[in-house]
Amino acid sequence: MKKLFILALSLFSYTTFAQQKPAEVNPDLTGMRAVGSPANPKVPMRWNHYNDYAGITKFCQDMAKAHPNLVRVESMGKSFQGRDLWVLVVSDFKTGNADRKPGFYIDGNIHSNELQGSEIAMYTAWYLAENFGNVEFITNLLKDKTFYISPTINPDAREDFIRNPNNANSPRSGMMPMDDDGDGYVDEDKYDDLDGDGNIVQMRRKSPLGRWKQDPNDPTRMIPAKPEEPGEYELLGIEGIDNDGDGQVNEDVVGRYDPNRDWGWGWQPDYIQSGALFYPGTLPETQAIKKYIMAHPNIAGAQSYHNYGGMFLRGPGAEEDQQYYSQSDVAVYDVIGRTGEKIIPGYNYYVIYKDLYTVYGGEIDWMALGRGIFTFSNELMTSYLLYRQKPQESNRFQNDEFNTFGKYLLFDDAYVAWKPYKHPQYGDVEIGGPKKNYIRNHPGFMLEEDAHRNMAFTLFHAHHTPKLDIPTIETRSLGNGLTEVTATVVNQRVIPTHSAHDVKYKIERPDYITLKGANVVAGMLVENADFGLTREQKNNPATVEVPTIAGMGFVKARWIVRGNPGKLTVTVDSRKGGVVEKTQ
Repeated sequence: MKKLFILALSLFSYTTFAQQKPAEVNPDLTGMRAVGSPANPKVPMRWNHYNDYAGITKFCQDMAKAHPNLVRVESMGKSFQGRDLWVLVVSDFKTGNADRKPGFYIDGNIHSNELQGSEIAMYTAWYLAENFGNVEFITNLLKDKTFYISPTINPDAREDFIRNPNNANSPRSGMMPMDDDGDGYVDEDKYDDLDGDGNIVQMRRKSPLGRWKQDPNDPTRMIPAKPEEPGEYELLGIEGIDNDGDGQVNEDVVGRYDPNRDWGWGWQPDYIQSGALFYPGTLPETQAIKKYIMAHPNIAGAQSYHNYGGMFLRGPGAEEDQQYYSQSDVAVYDVIGRTGEKIIPGYNYYVIYKDLYTVYGGEIDWMALGRGIFTFSNELMTSYLLYRQKPQESNRFQNDEFNTFGKYLLFDDAYVAWKPYKHPQYGDVEIGGPKKNYIRNHPGFMLEEDAHRNMAFTLFHAHHTPKLDIPTIETRSLGNGLTEVTATVVNQRVIPTHSAHDVKYKIERPDYITLKGANVVAGMLVENADFGLTREQKNNPATVEVPTIAGMGFVKARWIVRGNPGKLTVTVDSRKGGVVEKTQ
């Protein structure tokens, strides 16, 4: 596996740093282009803010209009509230059928408060299209591959998060109304923005019985009182009012279900997996995405952008599904994940169930185990990025990195200062704390760098989806009017045309290697060329069925044909590896 890793990295590095088309001086700009950035983009964009649904829609339309040979816009379907789930299809449409090239799927914002997944998905589409023809690696990538990029797969709740009062952790779900506290009433006790500033923060009350105090060095920060000292405050929870008189505040926040527990692989009901809905695929968004993925069997790799934690996550979500990850499949994930740790300092390559927590009914398990797609979920943003050092403590709520960062680099723009409020139930309280778009979501000046680094990781993954070639077609006379024809098919990338899981459970049809231009008598797969071991295919011998073509590997197909063949054509037709053809 170590050799596989080194070879993959060297191939990527060679193509990445190959000589590029000069574009250093731009007559439309008064200066010099910074390397790694488009010189004069056709779609000017700022990557230091978060777009609402209208902004995302306009971006998609602008990209398709500005780059008609590289970008088209499709809708996977409608959200619960009727918004289109946009997909940007990005490829060089002049070089073959885009839906027959190896495909790569990207989505973001399955959880509404995890905003930056949308921006990073958009940045990826923008960077690919704007650099085509100028950066050789990008140009070749779009000639070889097709990207299906959905900036937000939860547009309803994204709008709610941006437009309505929320805190950093709400809502994670979509906008389907729910009776979360089981009292028979739907959404009757929601967040209340007491001061009308758009942020749902914390409530505190002075009390000698409280076990919290204000940090003397930072008035925005609450810290636990030591066991031997008195406290100053009670923390009363999230800003709000008990609207239904049941003694609980904010217990019916819109949609506490979880769209990332709505998928068909390993689904469990809510009493086992909190956040699950009524059955796999309850949500129209989930149904639409599944139909789209299944309609594009060329998708060989996928990325779902989440936050928070700085992680490259692979499945499985549950320990019992580890049996479905073969050693060969894990080796592929290891190559990609460990390279990611070099690309993004502070991010770590992890397995969901082992290093995070158990997830049933997750999207990436459905992708990887339901469809045989090599899939990662990146957890964006981490406190490491604040000062480029490991956090002082493992619990981010018990260290002061975010507080000091907010003070020294954001000039207190990230926090709502504590202020008094006359609460109808609690009396005299104070409200304050982090704004809804801080901690989980990047500050503006940090967003573009992390977008670029995460895009680079994803492009490394996409680069290593299968790339097939037919280097040789050899013929040998067998006498008696028979000729042996042998074609070698190589895969120049790390990802195989079928995962081992796919092969075992026959998720996708085999790869087809077809000989044309000869009267085929027999067809076979060469299992050991040195010892002449073959496995004959008795039915339809002209098309040899191959279970998989390994990453950085090859297969040999052989035919016995009658007579002396003239012009021969070999075609390889692979769902995830594309279509290649050679004639001699």
